[in-house]
Amino acid sequence: MANDRRLRVVEPVVTLIDSCTLLDVLTGDPTWGDWSAQAIATAETEGDLVINPLIYAEVSAGYAKVEEVEAALPTSIFRREPLPYDAGFLAAKAFVAYRKRGGAKTAPLPDFYIGAHAAVARYRLITRDTARFRSYFPGLELLAPN
Repeated sequence: MANDRRLRVVEPVVTLIDSCTLLDVLTGDPTWGDWSAQAIATAETEGDLVINPLIYAEVSAGYAKVEEVEAALPTSIFRREPLPYDAGFLAAKAFVAYRKRGGAKTAPLPDFYIGAHAAVARYRLITRDTARFRSYFPGLELLAPN
């Protein structure tokens, strides 16, 4: 029997980071800060970290100047991506399903766009707000607390 040593190519994993996870770290959240920091650090060793304009906006709310946001979310660590148009369509479908299930919001929520972005790009998502993502994007790989 020949020694069969095949090289296995491991593709880097791209991870979209939900704003709640970033805010846990940036605000030093006593409950979730350590978990979120570890999840982000682990994801960074496995591939690229991505944010989109919605995530950027949600994090920006706590800062007075754009320079402060840029320092908190350096492009050397967090790759910025626009929202794909396919994600807009998927977000709309998820929102319609949410409304049919009795959801009270009248406009698509950022979570739908964030989940749709990760789903259409085939990224995994770091979040601790899992209920909506699991309900409306069931195939989405989530990195979340147990």
